[in-house]
Amino acid sequence: MSASSLLIRSRLGERTRHRLSVASRVMAAAVGGYLLTSALAVLLALLLPVARSQAVVLGTDLGFLLAIPILLWAFHTRSALRAWGWLLAWTGMVALLSWYLIRGGAA
Repeated sequence: MSASSLLIRSRLGERTRHRLSVASRVMAAAVGGYLLTSALAVLLALLLPVARSQAVVLGTDLGFLLAIPILLWAFHTRSALRAWGWLLAWTGMVALLSWYLIRGGAA
């Protein structure tokens, strides 16, 4: 262990560290889950082979259905840092793919 992590562990009690971990997971589930769900809704709206208005509505509805497992997964991971990392990584990949499809003329 590094000296800084030992210092943090000695200053913060077990209850405080647990509460901070739970608070970080709540923020990851709320903020990261919202970002990933929004990015997935955009990607689905771009990929669905129906009229644009129907694709947007269906993409949004499917996004709401995908939000539930995403939120549950944020609390299932081993650490809050892992939840943040995976949520941001997936959001970045989905957003990049959506941007590529929009720029490529798929929209």
